[in-house]
Amino acid sequence: MTSVADAVQAMKAKFNPAAAAGLDLVFGFRIDDSKHFSLVVKDSTCELKEGENPDAQVTLVMDGETLNGIVTGETDGMQAFMGGKLRAEGDMMLAMKLSELFPA
Repeated sequence: MTSVADAVQAMKAKFNPAAAAGLDLVFGFRIDDSKHFSLVVKDSTCELKEGENPDAQVTLVMDGETLNGIVTGETDGMQAFMGGKLRAEGDMMLAMKLSELFPA
């Protein structure tokens, strides 16, 4: 994968609508401290938006390499978190939901 945009699109392609039934969540992502995007998960849909979203219940902060690794399955999200390569700001429990919404 070449860019953060590619990684985000790949992540969106893995979306599991069944896991999102009845949900209304906003996940924020801050990549390399300069790229911001959000995933709005609502009623079994997933919409990707560029830019920072003030409504994000949790924001995941990481570098592009970590994002690529998580999306491709080469990096375990929990291991990245424990190793300090990924941090969550906001509702940590929502961050755990991402593995159900975007299975490997």
